[in-house]
Amino acid sequence: MNHPRRTLTLMSLPLPNSLSPSKVSSFKDCALAFRFSAIERIPEPPSEATSKGTLVHLALERLHWSHSPPERTLEVALAELDDAWGEFQVDGDFTGLALSDSQVEAFRLDAELLVRRYFELEDPRAVTAVGVELTLDAEVSGLRLRGIIDRLDVTSDGGLIVVDYKTGRVPHETQEQSRLGGVQFYALLCEQVLGKRPDLVRLLYLREPVAIEAIPSDQALRGLRQRTSAIWSAIERACENEDFRPKPSALCNWCNFKTWCPVYGGDPALAKSECGATESAVDGAKALATA
Repeated sequence: MNHPRRTLTLMSLPLPNSLSPSKVSSFKDCALAFRFSAIERIPEPPSEATSKGTLVHLALERLHWSHSPPERTLEVALAELDDAWGEFQVDGDFTGLALSDSQVEAFRLDAELLVRRYFELEDPRAVTAVGVELTLDAEVSGLRLRGIIDRLDVTSDGGLIVVDYKTGRVPHETQEQSRLGGVQFYALLCEQVLGKRPDLVRLLYLREPVAIEAIPSDQALRGLRQRTSAIWSAIERACENEDFRPKPSALCNWCNFKTWCPVYGGDPALAKSECGATESAVDGAKALATA
């Protein structure tokens, strides 16, 4: 990956420390939203979807890491979900959702459904995991790449398989390669950090349930290096010129930054100061509530 770093140019906005699959996706979806989240680091409120994903990931992580293969039954997985649920109910991200009693019960039942459907995709007793929630960090041609792998498996002949759990809907065929790009990113990190390229990358969409698989070929990883380099160069230019343009789409309906988006009459320059004022007001209210 040949990528020119502008180390002598004073950036108007600071560059992010690294690139991850989520940051790459965020920048491609909307450069302005990327600025708010990855550069200015404006906090976003928790969402029901992300919180539920965290809960299900935790249950599956413990199923594979805390139990031997013969013990990995549906009953054990549901018991791990119950334990995680007990911890989760006092977690700030979950309590911040302010769900009603009926919504809380629907949340829990849906998480249980996702764990049950995981067993329709594979038999965990046949899995040999060598890492769960595995953080990999590597420098590739001067660019820092970072990612967290849901699960890294080893096959009977010593090969590696990258597994990524998804609790959302299966993407349309036109978006499938984009979603696989994130897992290919993990394959590149494995090659750099572990010295071995995975034989297979797998996306497990629990809701459908559907598994999408791909082999990380030379061509796929070469293309990934080129795209990542191009995205980083675009981020450098945007930081240097303070030019992060909004990209209106259906995603705007769920965007937490619409208040400061010029498409909706907002001013991006006010985001950090107004967000800070909002946080101070929330902190003050919490202090009064606990006084």
